[in-house]
Amino acid sequence: MTLPTFDTIKLELADHVATITLNRPDRLNSMPPAMADDIREALDHLPSLGARALLITGEGRGFCSGADLAGDRSAGGAVSGGARSRNALRGHYNPMLLALANLDIPVVTAVNGPAAGVGCSFALSGDFTIAGKSAYFLQAFVNIGLVPDGGSSWLLPRLIGVPRALQMMMLGEKISADQAADWGMIYKSVEDADLITEARALATRLANGPTIALGTMRKILRDGLTQDFATTLDAEAKGQFIAGNSADAMEGIMAFQQKRKTEFKGKEGPEMRTPARGRGS
Repeated sequence: MTLPTFDTIKLELADHVATITLNRPDRLNSMPPAMADDIREALDHLPSLGARALLITGEGRGFCSGADLAGDRSAGGAVSGGARSRNALRGHYNPMLLALANLDIPVVTAVNGPAAGVGCSFALSGDFTIAGKSAYFLQAFVNIGLVPDGGSSWLLPRLIGVPRALQMMMLGEKISADQAADWGMIYKSVEDADLITEARALATRLANGPTIALGTMRKILRDGLTQDFATTLDAEAKGQFIAGNSADAMEGIMAFQQKRKTEFKGKEGPEMRTPARGRGS
């Protein structure tokens, strides 16, 4: 299988795990609009590649040091100042982040070195964020008179609460990997030498899981952050219909009855369909 190639990222696939590596190590993987576009295009290819989990990391000493609008005509051309940033966000960064949020497969981010600005938001957009001990998270916007972007105003209060989110946003202080783990902002902090090994092992574990159930779970959980209890209960019922009709659910039941290890394939079952209105929907 021939994988697409990109100017600013690397895309690899092994054992049903797709890996996107930000590839501007000389700039600590700062993210120009073109990189956001490359990531979005790579995400669009994942279903046809058979990817069942996604791992994201950075090449070299950093995960992503933030946005890079310098010299990039796609960021707004002759438009300067706030309008240029607004155009870049609406035209490039925001569509990429929404595509990542809407994936049907689980996402693991392996954070090496700094994750600053939009790089911080991007790192925290994974379902599981693992950081090396030398990594840190930084909302640096206040230091240059700007406001947080990349969805951090939505993400951070939900991950760590309003007081700590305001601490990051208004004081612009670095949060170490250990502190981020202690706050519950990330899944775990590990030794730098173990980062990729642990992140890949987790991504592989997820890729070997019941893909349809995991993707449905991911959507229900994220949608539930902005829905009321009754709406989420109904979403769970619909999700159970989808997952329950998958080949993975059938395999899970058979493996339980036969007292053997499950072998999930991430495939739909023969009765997968959109639930009709009325009974069972």
